[in-house]
Amino acid sequence: MNIIKTTTYICVIAVSSWILPSCSGDFVNTKPLDQVLGEEVWEDPALAEAAVTGIYAGLGNGGFDEQMLASLTDEAMFTHPGRGITTITEARSNPADIGWVNNTLAWGNMYSYIRAANVAIDNLAEPAFSDQELADQLMGEAKFMRAYYNHQLLRYFGAFPIVDVAYKLGEESYDIPRNTWEECINHIIEDLDDSAGLLAGKNMQSGRTNQIAAMALKARVLLYAASDLHDVPTASAKSSTISSYSNPEYIGYTTGDRMSRWQQARDAAKAVMDIDDGNLLNLSAPVSHEEGIANYMNNSLSRNGGENELIFARYFINAKQENGGRQGLFNGPNGYNNWAGNSPIQLLVDDYEMMDGTEFDWDNSEHASAPYENRDARFYASILYDGSQWKPRSSANQPRDPLGQIQSGTYEVVVDGKKVVHFGLDTRNSPIEDWNGSYTGYYVRKFTDPNPNIVDQNTWQEIPWPFLRYTEAVLNYVEACLELGQEEEARIWLNRIRYRVGMPAITDSGEALVERYRNERRVELAYEEHRYHDTRRWMIAEETLGRKANGINIVGAFKPGKTADLYRYDPTVYDYSYDVFLIDPGKENRMWLDKMYFLPIHRDEMNRNSLLIQNPGYTN
Repeated sequence: MNIIKTTTYICVIAVSSWILPSCSGDFVNTKPLDQVLGEEVWEDPALAEAAVTGIYAGLGNGGFDEQMLASLTDEAMFTHPGRGITTITEARSNPADIGWVNNTLAWGNMYSYIRAANVAIDNLAEPAFSDQELADQLMGEAKFMRAYYNHQLLRYFGAFPIVDVAYKLGEESYDIPRNTWEECINHIIEDLDDSAGLLAGKNMQSGRTNQIAAMALKARVLLYAASDLHDVPTASAKSSTISSYSNPEYIGYTTGDRMSRWQQARDAAKAVMDIDDGNLLNLSAPVSHEEGIANYMNNSLSRNGGENELIFARYFINAKQENGGRQGLFNGPNGYNNWAGNSPIQLLVDDYEMMDGTEFDWDNSEHASAPYENRDARFYASILYDGSQWKPRSSANQPRDPLGQIQSGTYEVVVDGKKVVHFGLDTRNSPIEDWNGSYTGYYVRKFTDPNPNIVDQNTWQEIPWPFLRYTEAVLNYVEACLELGQEEEARIWLNRIRYRVGMPAITDSGEALVERYRNERRVELAYEEHRYHDTRRWMIAEETLGRKANGINIVGAFKPGKTADLYRYDPTVYDYSYDVFLIDPGKENRMWLDKMYFLPIHRDEMNRNSLLIQNPGYTN
């Protein structure tokens, strides 16, 4: 995105009349050709629109980058060392070194874009151009973007100092205390309500916000606000770190009717669902397993109708060669000359149900002997596992694997009449880029274009990142219904999501239904930056984010009387054995400390603003 420079500039030039006695006015016009005066931006509709477009730049590549938030959770493990990932996963985060969270998420970075939104809001309140309809649209966009960046601060750091004016040089003070959690929620909701009203009925371009996006973000913010972590009495009962914090008003509600907060979250989510025409989730019975795989694949790739799921997204264009188009390279198998970055861990794989809706169980001999058969359709659309049919390999490597199958195990082959060990092409013992192999035995399929013409090593794809999508709003509605005791309504909508991917209805109730809902949210929204926040706000991070990462060892041995000169996945030729193992603690040694419920405010920000108070569990 192009960002128009909107800072007003001042040029001072001294010219002696005796040196240049006959200078023309044009000659001394020193207005730079590559900048625009701040006041001129807001007098010109096109420049004003360009300035508001610049506010979106704070979104970066969305969740598509070499490092993904999934690797801070029980979804994935980051393959490469030294990137700040383990600072988070090993609970070593501190004010001097927060660790890696997201390339766009930094306290100062969020505030720089909040300031850009404030500049736009100030100038659009009484627009200097005559197109009021455009002014309303731009105001709606600016308010949404301010709300979005504030919501980022809120869900990572807790309450923040509300800045709703554009500070200038020469202010009496720049020290601002944190507002309360409740004040921050109210500020964000007010902006989103204003945005929804201003954008109502407007036909917005893809990639720009819209009325339903404002409503969907409101539903998310209210859902988070009602959750355990942000109800201080509930959170304090579960965590001594929180109960001993002297400023609980920064991390949640200290008083009030929690059920009314759940009702507000329910109503906000239902409002999003009511705007939709009902065609996205109107099923009354499961589709076939094959159709379920196709449905989920289309949703994650945003094609063949799946694009209708998107409410607000970051789009990418091949020609711009942005990192957001490199997911295949960043996460794909080393045997395809890719980098294996955010590899799925066994904890996630095991949480995909069987096709009949029962849990997968390693103690079940039938499951353990064929762990990749008869699983939830979303497993096949999300995970590349040993034997997955994938793209053709490069011309140099096709002779080793003419079928294009994932090889993440160790197998026997016959070479010159002798049985030898063959290391799969997608392992860390591969003859192809062994340093880029997954430690877990899995690779990400979700969000990766399966088109064989998209060669991940050197081609950029155009799959959008879903900041907000329809099914998240439905899941938010289901959760609020559960908290309000409306189990039948919750089951109806939860089952509609399951029917779309060919899964049978859930009939559970009580705590069992809550657990089924949480697992459904886990697999439906995998790799979409929800798990990190969900497990924290539910306060189950110790048993989820704190669990050791694990993977799978696979060995294929010849069946009696069988041989093969070139390996391919074939259960008629090979007996396969599967062994789950914990990742070497020298590579990653996960643990959980309750301070990690909130990120620390960086030491530099604390030094800049003497009124800031640090989050629970940290000292400056």
